[in-house]
Amino acid sequence: MYYLDDRRGNEIGHYVRVPFEGGEPQDVTPELPPYATSGLAISQAGNLFGFTLVNPDGSHLCCIDLGPEGAPGRPRMIYRSKRLTYGPVLSHGGEIAVMDSTVRTGTRHYSLLAIDTASGEKIGELWDGPENDVGAVVFSPVAGDLRLLATTNRTGVERPLMWDPRTGERADLALDELEGDVVPLDWSPNGERVLLCQYHHAVQQLYLYDPAGDALTWLDHPAGSFGVLAGLAGLLQEAYFGPQGELLAHWQDATHPPQLIALDGETGMQTRTVLAAGQVPPCRPWQSITFISSDGRAVQGWLSLPDGEGPFPTILHTHGGPAAVITECFSPESQAWLDQGFAYLTINYRSSTTFGRKFQEQIWGHPGHWEVEDMGAARDWLVQAGIARPDQILLAGSSYGGYLTLLALGKRPDLWAGGVASIAIADWAMQYEDAPDTGKGRMAALFGGTPTEKPEQYAASSPITYVENVQAPVLIIQGRNDTRAPARQIVTYEEKMKRLGKFIEVHWFDAGHLGRVAQVERSIEDQERMLRFACRILS
Repeated sequence: MYYLDDRRGNEIGHYVRVPFEGGEPQDVTPELPPYATSGLAISQAGNLFGFTLVNPDGSHLCCIDLGPEGAPGRPRMIYRSKRLTYGPVLSHGGEIAVMDSTVRTGTRHYSLLAIDTASGEKIGELWDGPENDVGAVVFSPVAGDLRLLATTNRTGVERPLMWDPRTGERADLALDELEGDVVPLDWSPNGERVLLCQYHHAVQQLYLYDPAGDALTWLDHPAGSFGVLAGLAGLLQEAYFGPQGELLAHWQDATHPPQLIALDGETGMQTRTVLAAGQVPPCRPWQSITFISSDGRAVQGWLSLPDGEGPFPTILHTHGGPAAVITECFSPESQAWLDQGFAYLTINYRSSTTFGRKFQEQIWGHPGHWEVEDMGAARDWLVQAGIARPDQILLAGSSYGGYLTLLALGKRPDLWAGGVASIAIADWAMQYEDAPDTGKGRMAALFGGTPTEKPEQYAASSPITYVENVQAPVLIIQGRNDTRAPARQIVTYEEKMKRLGKFIEVHWFDAGHLGRVAQVERSIEDQERMLRFACRILS
């Protein structure tokens, strides 16, 4: 097991490895200074470990040869770029490493670079032009087969393709009969079939595809979500080919917690539960809804209602990312609010993935504007539908969702009864100053420049700019060791709020960006803190 051993959650450290049978962590890069990283991989043959090291000099592809029984050799830096780079994806035998890179554009549009891991030579590139993205997924599992599954959005939606970096041969899978995004997940062990996932209106559907016969098979699997991280589709592998011809899937829905299930490899029907989840209290289902935003754009969300007749006090939730999508998932947080008598709506606001390229990219260059417009439209829909009490709508979100909570409280102060923001962003310019190199690159790509180059936009997008407007009470839950949302900008936001006599509470925990959800007891404590805050301000 390889993982980044960082300092109390700050995401800066060294990669280490531990045998599955247990033992002490072994540092695989002991001679290097601590580093940030934007990806890692092990070849399927087990002979190469690769990762992207990020420091002030740029993104570096580092390869470590693995000897007998996986013994690591010395790190080899074989490629460097000043541009934002993710990966690698490694071929079966580790001969080729493919990186997602912004070297062509300097924006959030990516091309693929194929690097020979022995020589460091660039042997291929796949680029669909300055306005399009190409993303690497997984190489064929067959030794010597150098076909790579990847995605492109040059048609306006995500579609799969196959690319051989050695020969340059490319085959696009149009799949015109399917709406929404379609992304490849995995190869069958013999390399003859591909597992695909369709996202349409935040609903997932799995398919098998036979490249040789150009045949697509719909799979009759349970409704719900496939993914390791609840609802945040696309972050970790959702489903894959297992042994004996089965498919394995990390499945959940609003009333069933995540569990590993097996699907029939031909029909997709569930055959067994591989790893069951624990028992949970009765849960309320989610339903998909759609509302119209201020510019006429349709926005999708997931709604759940408590017992009784409305209107209810209501939680309007925004997800992190922003490049993510909430599918129907098991959310203990939403069920806790529902048990307390709140209605709950989480929305896939502008920039959420799987709703088309234009929808996702509309915020680029001016983050915050369209997202808050969508939040305001969601609030209007809740009131007009008789679901929400207009004076009892609270905002809640973590990470980018925490940022949107703070921003909406300042830009549309008359709409909200309060806000709960976790691991949030309050000042983009200060965030940039304190962020590691990985974060600086992401922010510059999102804004189209640095704070020095785009000072007005960084200010316009920052919640701290609108502190004087805030009317509702605010609760912030923040990590002291967070490098994605550094502490200083929240300290400054709190100080400014208090100087102005605003109602604000800040609770600090001693971990990094992912520390709040990594520990169950901390999540329970935070949820109780949020419930008590909401009930107190509404009473």
